[in-house]
This record gives sequence, C-alpha cells and structure tokens, in this order.
Amino acid sequence: MFTIRQARPEDDTILGLVDAATWSDGTSPAPAPPAGTAFFADRTRPDDVLVAEFDGVVVGYAILAQPIALQSHDHVLELRGLAVDPHQQGNGAGRGLVEAAVEEARDRGARKLTLRVLGGNTRARQLYDGCGFIVEGILRAEFFLDGRYVDDVLMARDLVSG
Repeated sequence: MFTIRQARPEDDTILGLVDAATWSDGTSPAPAPPAGTAFFADRTRPDDVLVAEFDGVVVGYAILAQPIALQSHDHVLELRGLAVDPHQQGNGAGRGLVEAAVEEARDRGARKLTLRVLGGNTRARQLYDGCGFIVEGILRAEFFLDGRYVDDVLMARDLVSG
C-alpha cells in the first residue's frame, strides 16, 4: 500500500532520480534534466510537491502550482508534474497522487485543477480521465519532438461540483 505525504527538502535527490527515470519524449516536451540537477528550485518547492511512498521509499510525486500569478486566477491550480517510478507503475501510486493533488488543491481553496499532457501519452490521459478530468482544449502540433509534431492536451477537473 502506498502512502502520500508532503515532500521534504531531503527528498530532493530521490525525486530527481524518479524524474530522470520517467522522462521521455513521449511524456515531456522539455529536454531531459542533466544528471545531478536539483529537483527543488525556484519553480518547485517542497510545499508544492506530494510524494508517494511504498515501504518508506519515495516512488513518485505530484507537483501543484499556481499557473498564472494574478489574483483573478487564484481559484485555479495546475497539476504541473506527475511521475511514478517505472517499477511501481500500475500499482495505484499515480491515481493516489492525482487524488491527493485534487484534495490538496481543494484545501488551498482552488475551484479548478488543470493540467497539460502530450497527446500521445495515452496512459496518462486515461489516468486523468479516470480521475474526473475532462479535455478542455487541444493545441494541435504544439511541440516538435523526436521528428514529429505532437499535440498538447489541456485537461481540467471542477473541484466544486466534481
């Protein structure tokens, strides 16, 4: 069974390893982080990260962020990152992290939780769909990855009625 908790500064190294192990052109439009890159930085603080543990070992994370720093947009949070160690995928950690992120967003007063996922990342899209997210838009050919154009799918979940 997995447990979900708030990240701590000492999780930096293991979260960086999970991030590196899960990175691919099919899951991220950004280049792979160089080896040894700190996970926590200006855009990612421990307070914004939930971690999944299995038998006391960190196996995944979810990052919540304020996507637009405007008071008129304070009611929206973004699930800016989700990753589960490839050896632990399919065991419920991803779903647990998404549902914990939904609850955390509600606790922070958000009315909507958004995310972006690459069009070809079918597994992630099915997970988000199964957790109540709906497609709100598709940015066609938004990225050029590995020699082909890839859509960016915008999804969201209403936190008030859903």
